[in-house]
Amino acid sequence: MNTNIITFLACICFIFLFGKILIVPIQKIVKLIINSILGAFVIYVINLIGANFGFHIGLNIITSMVIGLLGLPGAVVLILIKLILGYNSV
Repeated sequence: MNTNIITFLACICFIFLFGKILIVPIQKIVKLIINSILGAFVIYVINLIGANFGFHIGLNIITSMVIGLLGLPGAVVLILIKLILGYNSV
């Protein structure tokens, strides 16, 4: 009986530690995914507004991740790259 309690407590401690080790990277990945989705939405809005002026930013994984990682300053960076350098691929 005493061994069962110790085993049970050891399993709970192991699950707690294992979960603690994995939860931080999972939270960062989830945050990156959410920010990338929001970044895609921001690019979509920029393209809707920019359609009146002939301005377009490609909606792909790279541009979405740039805005996902940098947030609103990332959108500004993409706009500046497009305006200053005149890249058609961005």
